[in-house]
Amino acid sequence: MGTQAGKQAAGGAGLTLALVSAAAFGTSGTFAAALIGADWSPGAAVLARMAVAALILTVPAVLRMRGRWTLLRRDAGRVAAYGLFAVAGAQWCYFNAVARIPVGVAILLEYLGVVLVVGWLWLRHGQRPRRLTIIGGIAALAGLAMVLNLAGSAGISPAGVFWALGGAVGLATFFVLSAGDAREPLPPLVMTWAGMCVGTATLAAMAGTGLLPLTASVADVHVFGHQVSWIVPVLGLSLVAAVISYIAGIGAARRLGARLASFIGMAEVLFAILFAWLLLGQLPTPVQFLGGGFILAGVAMVRFGELRVPPPATGAVQPRPHQSELAHSQAAGR
Repeated sequence: MGTQAGKQAAGGAGLTLALVSAAAFGTSGTFAAALIGADWSPGAAVLARMAVAALILTVPAVLRMRGRWTLLRRDAGRVAAYGLFAVAGAQWCYFNAVARIPVGVAILLEYLGVVLVVGWLWLRHGQRPRRLTIIGGIAALAGLAMVLNLAGSAGISPAGVFWALGGAVGLATFFVLSAGDAREPLPPLVMTWAGMCVGTATLAAMAGTGLLPLTASVADVHVFGHQVSWIVPVLGLSLVAAVISYIAGIGAARRLGARLASFIGMAEVLFAILFAWLLLGQLPTPVQFLGGGFILAGVAMVRFGELRVPPPATGAVQPRPHQSELAHSQAAGR
């Protein structure tokens, strides 16, 4: 009885943490749009988010790695790719997207990265998608057409769509690189911190050589329906949309398991649309709402189809978990 009660308590805590993580991640587009609207460049917003988050996570990451630094050296290549593409690249593309198109549309397009993972695993590793996965992919593409209102004139910026789809590639890279292997995996907190450090160093180097234009302003920004200090969205991006979201996501994955945590994590899309509506007054059109429903349903079917593992026969060896399943247990969140 006590064990059952403990499992229920852990499940309730995990569900709460998963929703907190999704809500925290969902604020990133709103905070970024507020800064960009106050003459911040997308690169400056990304750099501020990663640099402050890396600074905050330094002490707990160092304490976590005491006596285990060989793990970081062993995974140096994967960490470098993770920081460049899954952290810096994904965020930079997403922030460039929200500078040109509504936050809700940008996050819906970015989540097509889940479908891209299936295509990558099929082409690269020969893992044929299941029937439900194929149906989900078709539904997601139909939703994409509705979100972009291809049959009408939604006035969606092609450049914004391009950047959002670049964010989808970054999200797909996140899932692929976050997957663990047969060896002892790098702790999620350390993976997050190291990725933030690599991303910060890369963007800082690009800015120093003039490859990445950085513009920022100390003028007040419009958010929460009021004019507030620029410090508010910067702290929101780093503390809420980075530190809190990652830590809560990791806690949720450990209590709920990778599969359930990954499904609940999709609530980020809904939270992003809600916050953009409440704080910025951005609201998708009815057709885009319908398309968003198709995208979410399609992504859900893709995830369910790819994460569903048939029960092993008696005495059979348990197969190694699918890459997509391992992703959220290794590093929950973006």
